[in-house]
Amino acid sequence: MKQKSAPYLKLSPLEQEVLKCLWDKEKMYVREMYNCLKGKRKVALTSIAVILDRLHKKGLVERTVETSRGGFRYLYGAAKNQVEFEKHMVENAVNGLITRFGKSALSYFNERFAK
Repeated sequence: MKQKSAPYLKLSPLEQEVLKCLWDKEKMYVREMYNCLKGKRKVALTSIAVILDRLHKKGLVERTVETSRGGFRYLYGAAKNQVEFEKHMVENAVNGLITRFGKSALSYFNERFAK
């Protein structure tokens, strides 16, 4: 039986770059994110908006609504700093291994980290 992995364990390269920009700047609008990424890769402004929305749905990005000329816009920020995020990813990966492999995983971890 194949076990589904959590959605936050699979981040696209663009999602990873978006998070890196947010960790550097803390809070950003879509256009600011576009400016952060456009030197690194060719990407459309709309693609960045979609990626930020997906990261928000995964719980990795927080957003607040601000009123602006002609409507509203979102201000995005990382839900966790880089250290917390990495710890969370490792914790989920280890828990997934323990859930999937049980005692074998625990024995391996005990042997590996007893050194």
